[in-house]
Formats: sequence, structure tokens, C-alpha cells
Amino acid sequence: MVKHHGVLFLEKKQSKLIVHESNKNDILKVLGAPSTTSKFDNDVWIYIERKQTQSNIKNLGRMKIFKNDVLVLEIDNYGMLKKKEFYNKDDMKRIEMVKTTTDQVFRKNSFIYDFMSSMRQKANDPLGQRAKKRKKAKRR
Repeated sequence: MVKHHGVLFLEKKQSKLIVHESNKNDILKVLGAPSTTSKFDNDVWIYIERKQTQSNIKNLGRMKIFKNDVLVLEIDNYGMLKKKEFYNKDDMKRIEMVKTTTDQVFRKNSFIYDFMSSMRQKANDPLGQRAKKRKKAKRR
């Protein structure tokens, strides 16, 4: 059993697109709507093709990826194809991931921490009834 996700025959279809000659309409005609888009200085359209099959019985039927292609297209402000990059499963194995982590943003005594704490307190006690009961208890 093979499960397919994305654009069929992506590698073959992408060869029809020519940098500085193809435009948005050509891309949509050949590949259809992109899997995802992004907007930086230029439009970036990303197309994905993934094929999975069930693995051996010893792996308890887990799905195994045997095709994982990604096409990244950069389109300039005039709608022309500016850059085209195609990655297959082997290319992705060579990409190194950064191992550093981001520091914690919400530290105690920061403005955002204090603000979020007060919002949580207001959500838990919207009328301030708990604070009034505490004051009464202290006076006694």
C-alpha cells in the first residue's frame, strides 16, 4: 500500500519551469497551487511530494518514507520565476540542523511575565473577591 501526498511527479514537472522565463501563471498551470507560501522580499512557493509505504512486519507495519521531494520557487515582484531549488530525500539527509536552543523569553520580574501573571490572576478571580476575603481575614 502506497500513500501519496502532494504533487504527483514533482521532479518531472519542475523541469518544465525555466528560471527568468516562467511566470506565476505557468507555475500554477504546471504544478497547481503551492503546498505552502511565504512572503519575504519576494514570494516563495513550496511544493511537496511524499510517498510512504508500509514497512516490514518486523517493524509492526509502520509507514516508511521512500520518496520525499521538495521544490522551492522564488518569484520576483513582477511575477517571474527568479530562483528554483529542488531537494530530494538524499539532499535532505545532508542538511545539518543547528543544535543550539533559544533562551527562555519569560523570565521572572520581566514586564511580560508580570503582565501575564496579572492577566491570569484576573481570569481566575474577575471580581477580586478572593483579595477582599483575604483582607477581612487579616483584620480579624
